[in-house]
Amino acid sequence: MIQFDPNFQPYPSNRYCVTARNGMVASGSNLATAAGLEVLRKGGNAVDAAVATAAALTVVEPTANGLGSDSFALVWIKDKLYGLNSSGYSPKNITLEKVLAKYPDGKMPTHGWTPVMVPGAVKSWPTLVKRFGKLSLAEDLAPAIRYASEGFPLSPMLSQMWERSTQIFHKRFDGRNEFAEWFRVFTNNGESYHFGDIVKLPDHAKTLKLIAETDADAFYKGEIAEQLVKQSERDGGYFSLEDLSSYESEWVEPIKVNYRGYDVYEIPPNGQGIVALMALNILKEFDFTNNESTDTYHKQLEAIKIAFADAKYYVTDPKDMKVTAAQLLDPAYGAMRAKEITDTAGMPLHSDPAKSGTVYLCTADGEGNMVSYIQSNYMGFGSGIVVEGYGVSLQNRGADFSLNPEDANALKPHKKSYHTIIPGFLAQGSKPIGPFGVMGGYMQPQGHVQVVMNMVDFHMNPQMALDAPRWQWYEGKRVEVEPHFSNAVVQALARKGHQISIANNGLPFGRGQIIVRLDNGVLVGGCESRTDSNIACY
Repeated sequence: MIQFDPNFQPYPSNRYCVTARNGMVASGSNLATAAGLEVLRKGGNAVDAAVATAAALTVVEPTANGLGSDSFALVWIKDKLYGLNSSGYSPKNITLEKVLAKYPDGKMPTHGWTPVMVPGAVKSWPTLVKRFGKLSLAEDLAPAIRYASEGFPLSPMLSQMWERSTQIFHKRFDGRNEFAEWFRVFTNNGESYHFGDIVKLPDHAKTLKLIAETDADAFYKGEIAEQLVKQSERDGGYFSLEDLSSYESEWVEPIKVNYRGYDVYEIPPNGQGIVALMALNILKEFDFTNNESTDTYHKQLEAIKIAFADAKYYVTDPKDMKVTAAQLLDPAYGAMRAKEITDTAGMPLHSDPAKSGTVYLCTADGEGNMVSYIQSNYMGFGSGIVVEGYGVSLQNRGADFSLNPEDANALKPHKKSYHTIIPGFLAQGSKPIGPFGVMGGYMQPQGHVQVVMNMVDFHMNPQMALDAPRWQWYEGKRVEVEPHFSNAVVQALARKGHQISIANNGLPFGRGQIIVRLDNGVLVGGCESRTDSNIACY
């Protein structure tokens, strides 16, 4: 056999946009994308394709999402944009006092049962299909069931993420009973799977069949829910059957800002999409002509810091927020915050507007329908808890809760946490432009800002908007940039007070997809060059 390293890429890649007329699917997995195209060609629409791709991603990219994930969606159907929040809440029996008794250091754990929330993604599938799909849920899940039962080969970036997670889990969780099922399901007798290996997930296939046959009732009210609660009670979790049986996805009104004549849409809190909108609401106060200028990057960094300062102070479950999304996105408030940006790197704090781990996919069909969809277990494989006999890896979204009762995002029973995953959508009045997204924890709103500005301010096509060098702000004045970032700009930003470091790979900078619909109905797609990613179309 010919020998090669699938992750060795000594030469820059140059991708072009992809065009099609009848349908398009973009995701971080060629197999998941193919699943979406398969249901499109069977007569499904963009919603069916999104559900098929999302279900397939739980199989073929378990390093980032699974059947225990949360999800959000923006759906353009018949000249209207709909939002779906399918994030879960904390168990009814969990309390801040109980968790502090277990973790007196005052920090939420990242793994085990404590950070597990009610999984929302599976509920989103029948919710979307019943309202907007053309095919049945069983038809949409058929490709994912086939992948899980027959097996799928590991791609380059997937194998890299799988190997890294296996190393981490061995180091932290070997011998602990609550994690034994993870090792049984997701390793080869304790050894990581590698590039080119074929992985079969029979328990996952069984669960997908049950979901398809019962419109997800088996997951929330039947045998899968019963096993989840049984395990939770055995291993020190907080779940009851009522937590799962009472869960429903929530239709929400998308929030937006107008950025230079384009409406940029996000899901409202508890999601952090508002961070991207707050940053754009600030940045629209300035004029930008050159994407590779020090001034552009400096103002982007300062705006994102200000937006995060407000979001981390205010954003949580909407019923517990001290201010509204409308207040945070008020143009006058954005203008006020823009005036705080000086010529040097700052350390902004939150202000008062009252006074002034993830997979992303997008789909489009020939009828003009489009979906922006995101789904996540949060940190890699999530909590490390897998429902025994069913292959359901549970997310660890509760790790973002604060154990300080004074914080807006303080842990409470049946509360939704600040949520990092965000789908985006671009429109111009009543005319849709298309879905976009950049996955990757707190990189996501930063990626959204960079991608939107690349297209709107600097007129880049979707592929170039994704391929352009990226930055990520972490905390304080600390910023990381990609290796091919201009050295002159790096030096100039450092002189402004930014603490700049250069990453050794593209992993921290997110993974994105974009589909744009031209005035004549032609679909133009761009996909992420930093990961296993492709577009399928016809």
